Amino acid sequence: MQDVSMLVAQAREGRPRAVARLISLVEGASPQLREVMAALAPLTGHAYVVGLTGSPGVGKSTSTSALVTAYRKQGKRVGVLAVDPSSPFSGGALLGDRVRMSDHASDPGVYIRSMATRGHLGGLAWAAPQAIRVLDAAGCDVILVETVGVGQSEVEIASQADTSMVLLAPGMGDGIQAAKAGILEIGDVYVVNKADRDGADATARELNHMLGLGESRGPGDWRPPIVKTVAARGEGVDEVVEALEKHRAWMEERGVLAERRLARAAREVETIAVTALRERIGDLHGDRRLSTLAERIVNGDLDPYRAADELVAGLTES
Repeated sequence: MQDVSMLVAQAREGRPRAVARLISLVEGASPQLREVMAALAPLTGHAYVVGLTGSPGVGKSTSTSALVTAYRKQGKRVGVLAVDPSSPFSGGALLGDRVRMSDHASDPGVYIRSMATRGHLGGLAWAAPQAIRVLDAAGCDVILVETVGVGQSEVEIASQADTSMVLLAPGMGDGIQAAKAGILEIGDVYVVNKADRDGADATARELNHMLGLGESRGPGDWRPPIVKTVAARGEGVDEVVEALEKHRAWMEERGVLAERRLARAAREVETIAVTALRERIGDLHGDRRLSTLAERIVNGDLDPYRAADELVAGLTES
């Protein structure tokens, strides 16, 4: 058993091993997870969480590394959660993102953690919300959450970040195709990376056109900016940071940031409750209560919805 209070104190001091152990407790769904979350609760709510998402190959890891450099120049402590696909053999993260961010490995003001999706859909790992809490409590000013390469429907990052940044790149077929419908609607800031390639201006124009088609904004509403970058050379990164900070200021001024964080906390509670309920239902397989309800449905004495209501009522009372 880990000494959670000691780990939390060491994490607050910026010790990477303590942060790593806390996140490992989270990822492993340790029996001490409740103790960890209780210890972290009073220490969170200060970090600015930025989500980076986009299709494979648009330069998410390179852009994340460039943003780390920019924020470190401002003297801010930065945490990075790089969500990688799971290895089909070990189930762990494939660590491709950490390789690209190796320039920051020796910086004590930067903490980088790769997390495996472990089959979780949506572009994130299931433990990402709790891992964000660990980095927040550890004193990170900015937390960058990089998703796996996503398609049209993997939009979970929008529910976990204060600001969602969608990356695109020219020369990848239809530059907007992979982003439209789903992730095209979640961006607060759009970045056309690899802007030194042919077609970057056309991609930016097409993106601007598509954003205009779906626009139903009133006066004072946020209009997502489109920034062109060459992240590998650091070009345009300062403009991205400026756009992110403008969005943060706009959210704080209008109370949107508080609303997003309240919604995020509500979803987290709901997910934990549903998971616990699902586990209890799973324990009922072979239980007489479930068999009795199934027999009544088969006999036509009960419909499945009433049966489910009775089952939930029984679980909450027990």
